Amino acid sequence: MKVEIGALVEKEYGQLVKDEISQVKGVEYVFFATGRSNDLFDQKQFGSFGEASIITIIAEEACKDDVFDQLFSLCELHTKKSGVVYMSNPIARSTV
Repeated sequence: MKVEIGALVEKEYGQLVKDEISQVKGVEYVFFATGRSNDLFDQKQFGSFGEASIITIIAEEACKDDVFDQLFSLCELHTKKSGVVYMSNPIARSTV
């Protein structure tokens, strides 16, 4: 089975994470989009909004903890504490 692992982090991490995490064992798919957030980030480039990356990773369930830890580390959340990382329950079936 697969899991979805995602993050809402500062914009600068989107491409970095995509390039690095795609090489991690068990990662099937990685993409990111950019947008604006008014609540997570201290740096506000647009008045009350800051730029953000929304990262989505589809990974093998057996590798989920390693992928999650790598994502957390790459986004420097252990020191910056400005972002959110989450993981879904296993995905049993996709209708794509």
